[in-house]
Amino acid sequence: MAESIGGMSDHVHLLVGLRATHRLADFLRELKAGSSGWVHHEIGIRGFVWQEGYGAFTVSASQRAAVRRYIEDQEEHHRTRTFHEEYIELLRLSGVDFDSRYV
Repeated sequence: MAESIGGMSDHVHLLVGLRATHRLADFLRELKAGSSGWVHHEIGIRGFVWQEGYGAFTVSASQRAAVRRYIEDQEEHHRTRTFHEEYIELLRLSGVDFDSRYV
């Protein structure tokens, strides 16, 4: 279930609730396929494609409202920091190992 959707021209944020029986990779594959079809047919942007990968983080129930506000305030938020800068910081704070050549 989608609780919040928002982003900028170079990225999108989703706050979704998935059941334990749902696989994140399946959800995102279906989301990307469906939204790409919609963009191609309804908006007419034939060259639209999603990037190959994605980042996903779990959020505790107590933090959902804060994450929802963060998603809604993307334009204001990115006036001071780029998405790339923010994503690197989030990966580091979350203890995710990554190769900066691929981020």
